[in-house]
Amino acid sequence: MAQLVECVPNFSEGRDQKVIDAVAAAISETAGCSLLDVDPGASTNRTVYTFVGPPEAVVQGALNAARRAFGLIDMSKHSGEHPRTGALDVCPFIPVQNVSMDDCVRCADQFGRRLAETLQVPVYLYGEAARSESRRNLPSVRSGEYEALPEKLKSEEWAPDFGPAHFVPSWGATVTGARKFLIAYNVNLIGTKEQAHRIALDIREQGRGQDQPGLLKKVQGLGWYLEEENLAQVSTNILDFELTPLHAVYQEICGVAEELKLPVVGSQIVGLIPLKALLDAADFYMKTEQLFIIEEEHKVRLVISKLGLDSLSPFNPKQRIIE
Repeated sequence: MAQLVECVPNFSEGRDQKVIDAVAAAISETAGCSLLDVDPGASTNRTVYTFVGPPEAVVQGALNAARRAFGLIDMSKHSGEHPRTGALDVCPFIPVQNVSMDDCVRCADQFGRRLAETLQVPVYLYGEAARSESRRNLPSVRSGEYEALPEKLKSEEWAPDFGPAHFVPSWGATVTGARKFLIAYNVNLIGTKEQAHRIALDIREQGRGQDQPGLLKKVQGLGWYLEEENLAQVSTNILDFELTPLHAVYQEICGVAEELKLPVVGSQIVGLIPLKALLDAADFYMKTEQLFIIEEEHKVRLVISKLGLDSLSPFNPKQRIIE
């Protein structure tokens, strides 16, 4: 069987369709790369691309996308709800088929080195590719965001893993690494950004700090407001959906929101989701509500309904589920 690596570059542009399309074209035109999903957000001003291919191909695809974006995105003019540190903010490599995590670490190393050499920009390694424990966690590497880079780059502690330790205003810095499959999952709330963030602090593993841990293991979270939808979101990254399932995140957020007397109005998957995560959620609701469903397609439909996954836009299982 062929080797397959998934790459999920996040670019800091979610409003200009010409730029979004140009980056997508750079990926899809790369030999060996299959572009699976393009998910832009206006309020976050960010687009998440998902593509797969053999290790060498995905590294080249990510590099081609970065080159295309270099002259199109200007971080000095960027604003958006999502934390970010660069034009190509983060670029993880994920094992899919006949590849190990070590293979993906090598992809990140190769991509980071080549990106730094080609564009002369600072690049950091995170996740399984991190060279120090302090850089393993993405929010830690991204602390202070783009605005903090000029000072961070002067510090020996934050010397980049690849590239020059100088500030490139139009680009910022890129973070690349290797990790397991992550589910980017947002729960919609009729409320304010501050209320959504309060819920995120309650449920995310980090909580409010060492003395106040959150409720859910392997979950990151923050709150923001989507102007285009006129609602807030508790935005989460589920780092291990087998440890903390999708439905557990939704149920916990609903519980905290109910205590605050705030209505939850559906949820949203950003990018792709493993079929198993949806089937696990279906099993939960079938057991809880004593439902009898045999067909896999019907189980998926149940979860779409229970979580309101089509509340902001259609959720097409054929396009959004990865097996």
